[in-house]
Amino acid sequence: MHQVTTHVFNKMNIIMSQLLILLFFGPFCLSAPRLSERDDCLLENSRLRQTLKTLQDLSQLYEFQLNDLLGNNYHRQISNVFSARVPSPQNTSLPTTGGSLLVYDQDCAMVFNRGKTENGYYRIRPRMDKEPFLVYCDMSDGGGWTVIQRRSNGKENFFRLWEEYKEGFGEFQSKGDEYWLGNDKIYDLLLRGENSLKIDLMDWHGERRYAIYEDFQLKNETDHYRISFGTFSGTAGDALSGGSNFDQQWSASLNGMPFSTSDRDNDRFLAGSCAQESRSGWWFNRCHAANLNGLYYKKGKYTASSDNGVVWSTWRGLWYSLKYTAMKIRIPSFVDGESGDGEAN
Repeated sequence: MHQVTTHVFNKMNIIMSQLLILLFFGPFCLSAPRLSERDDCLLENSRLRQTLKTLQDLSQLYEFQLNDLLGNNYHRQISNVFSARVPSPQNTSLPTTGGSLLVYDQDCAMVFNRGKTENGYYRIRPRMDKEPFLVYCDMSDGGGWTVIQRRSNGKENFFRLWEEYKEGFGEFQSKGDEYWLGNDKIYDLLLRGENSLKIDLMDWHGERRYAIYEDFQLKNETDHYRISFGTFSGTAGDALSGGSNFDQQWSASLNGMPFSTSDRDNDRFLAGSCAQESRSGWWFNRCHAANLNGLYYKKGKYTASSDNGVVWSTWRGLWYSLKYTAMKIRIPSFVDGESGDGEAN
């Protein structure tokens, strides 16, 4: 990490030197004596301003990378002396996406293909007509996974309204932060074509399971972010399809279900609101066999008026709240024949 930090420092120093040169020589065009020379000088000045803007963009990008390296322990620490100089991770909210930083990667698969193979936060831009945003890229388990949801400590409140689930919420700074990326962003990520959804799960004994769904799709807000998915594989059981009990699948399967929140009830539960009972936003039927956005009960087993925990019924049942979950997407060409358990705390 020391070499990486030094490399970023050196790049920033070079950029600052170039900025100073441009700022010093740029104004001299104003005193050019003849019209043709003045026109040439104005043209050159315009080019310098464009170069200045590009260098400013790079300076912002390197500053962000440097702060990320200093604020997070993504690498193995070399010595106790160096470890003492690394500040503890700080919880900060997702920064604004405004600015003119050039972003070419549409998802974490493209980041991985460019040789960026370390886990961490990267700025991506699925659609050129929208602003870029930060995502966590899980480069384990074959690499290229874009993480759209994570639960790990119960610090984040997932009992949110429609607009909050639409835009996204949570912390986007350290490896263990909890968040929902945002339904609009998830929709944009899935627009490119067929994607696989992988769900990593861990219970309070450290045992881990996973579920993979092919052809994972999401409709837009007009259709209430309706979910659909294809073939299941994995070790956690097919809870999204309602489990193995055929008699219960019609009321628990989430395939084809719209998204619901407490202020936007789109479920099929006529006697009440699944989102209200489950204290979360999610795709509900009548109501669910899986809900990864439920209340975070510590130590697993819980008792409540309804099965409103972080649940995956085909593994630990509806009355066991899981310790860790992550939902992540990737184009199917990355999927391995023997998928691992993914990254977890």
